[in-house]
Amino acid sequence: MDDAGDVYDWQGQLVDCKQCQHEPLLSDGRCRKGYACVLDRRIKHMDRFFRANPELADAHLDHPYFELRAVAVKYASLFRVPPLINDPEPEVRWMAVTRLPPERVKGLAKDTDRRVRISVACKMEGQALVSMLDDADHHVRVIIVRRLPAELVFLAMHDPEPVVRRWVARRIEEARLPDMCQDKDPMVRVEVAERLSPERLDVFAADPDLRVRFTAAERIDPEHIRLFQYDEDTLVRDMAVQRMLELGISLSAPETDPVPPPSNVISFAPKPHSAQNR
Repeated sequence: MDDAGDVYDWQGQLVDCKQCQHEPLLSDGRCRKGYACVLDRRIKHMDRFFRANPELADAHLDHPYFELRAVAVKYASLFRVPPLINDPEPEVRWMAVTRLPPERVKGLAKDTDRRVRISVACKMEGQALVSMLDDADHHVRVIIVRRLPAELVFLAMHDPEPVVRRWVARRIEEARLPDMCQDKDPMVRVEVAERLSPERLDVFAADPDLRVRFTAAERIDPEHIRLFQYDEDTLVRDMAVQRMLELGISLSAPETDPVPPPSNVISFAPKPHSAQNR
């Protein structure tokens, strides 16, 4: 609607209330030009119209304007919605999925549109949800990992995308967390360090990433806090010293030769290249 109060339809034509079949609705406020109008190309105005007149939604499910069909699906009678899962427009299919039960939409788990597949994933359970873990889009896989039962989250532990593995680290059963301590992405290891039991955090004493070591130093049990007292980074050292003072642990004098980390501490040092690879 411009300054003169003109309203345009989806084809760019001016909306003329006198030519609209719904003109009688103007009298009781169920339709209002520029605010709640089925012909208005603005989605929020179409939505207001159907909110006030849901009984009219069914008659617009085959309208040529896909945005109008999508809004109509939201208010249509449920028994009229199933055919819309085959609509050529993903926006319409997405809205249809939100209205239908899981059994009616599981066939769209391989839909070409990511939004549709995410909507399907939000409805699936059990094996139907697990079977979607091979989705090509990591946004879909994140939704799946967030919905999987904790005992099945480990199935995505080796996902190629760090953002997915971070969600795995947040939700995986604690007994399986040690299996992720050597993840190649430091932010995944940070997630692990935030959940791993304090007495097992010594595995991160030699981690190459400051954020991982800091998180470990912040949570590690008193018995192993000294591992971080002489860390190469000031932030980690300060955290370790602060905790030692709070715990009443005396600060140790630096050793002439660094004390090697315990045997269970992960080493991230790169393997030397052989002469053959040089």
